[in-house]
Amino acid sequence: MDFITIADKFKDHFKSIPRIFKAPGRVNLIGEHVDYNDGFVLPVAINNYTAVAMTPRQDRMLWIWSESMKELKKIDLDEITRKQNHWSDYIAGIAKLLELNGIKLTGANLLIESEIPIGAGLSSSAALEMSASLALLNSVDAALDSVKLAKLGQTVENQFVGTNCSVMDQFVSVHGEKDKALFLDCRTLNYELIALPSDDIKIVICNTQVKHELGESEYNKRRSECDAGVKIFKKSFANTRALRDVTIDQFNEIQDQMLPNIRMRCRHVINEIERTRLCADALKKKDLITFGKYMYESHNSLRDDYQVSCRELDVMVNIAAKQPGVLGARLTGVGFGGCTVNLVKTQNVGRFCEAIYTNYKKQTGIEPIIYISSAARGAAEFF
Repeated sequence: MDFITIADKFKDHFKSIPRIFKAPGRVNLIGEHVDYNDGFVLPVAINNYTAVAMTPRQDRMLWIWSESMKELKKIDLDEITRKQNHWSDYIAGIAKLLELNGIKLTGANLLIESEIPIGAGLSSSAALEMSASLALLNSVDAALDSVKLAKLGQTVENQFVGTNCSVMDQFVSVHGEKDKALFLDCRTLNYELIALPSDDIKIVICNTQVKHELGESEYNKRRSECDAGVKIFKKSFANTRALRDVTIDQFNEIQDQMLPNIRMRCRHVINEIERTRLCADALKKKDLITFGKYMYESHNSLRDDYQVSCRELDVMVNIAAKQPGVLGARLTGVGFGGCTVNLVKTQNVGRFCEAIYTNYKKQTGIEPIIYISSAARGAAEFF
């Protein structure tokens, strides 16, 4: 992402020199569908960013130009009441919540430039929320604690946009660090940054270029099934607040009391939380062989027990597993399409990308998009 190019585009639209703020997307190495079960996740910020260029205005208007949408949107800060089902809802929601948190805004000219694909499960919305938050805060020389900033983005998703997500995406977009994974406790928001051997491995993200329509409804269904499982566990284990509190032994003790689909969902979540703990330990020991083994187990569990994979994702993982230098591969994100995440030895990355492209296109007729990334720095001003 080029600072000068963004600044020049801004000057073309708004005839002034901006400050520019950027925030990364994210990929989750392991810990899928456990964030809303108070579990542990292990994401990294990726070096694909959304940037928001800004100059203050003297009125109460936001003038927002989106480079990807090629559209100018004007928002009156005094008339933000509800979502418009428009890309600008994320910024309108951020502005409204900042003011509800006691930060009085003036207007601003904003230009959005993003290199994060929309709908690929790489948290383009969280990156927009965090970069826009920094831009709006700095338009009035204000600041927020980084945890509050992440929670603000989550609230925008939950209450303004209407997406029932956890805080993981915003959290890593703010707190990510170069060459480190973020081991996050989704209940307490305590976290630990764990070094990734960036010289030895690369994170290769493979976009299947499909997104099946049932994804959103099935996501909500999975959350309901997990909630139903918690109610069953509470009857035998009174201290159960979420599936994070259930041990494997407790699951085995009462699993026969559950309907098959509830049993499978709970089994995935309980095992995935443990896999994520074990992966964090393996990473600290630089044991990437063990880490990769758990990635494959995670994918199999997401496919069989949580049932959120699809043919294209399975094809992608199966191709990856046969390539030299691949330590682990799995679907990442909600599922039903989107991306896989792969840990690949650096010297094998080129051939890996060729093999994925050729074989995936041959088997599906679809041209994948492949991103090579390292763990990146979180949201900040662009210098």
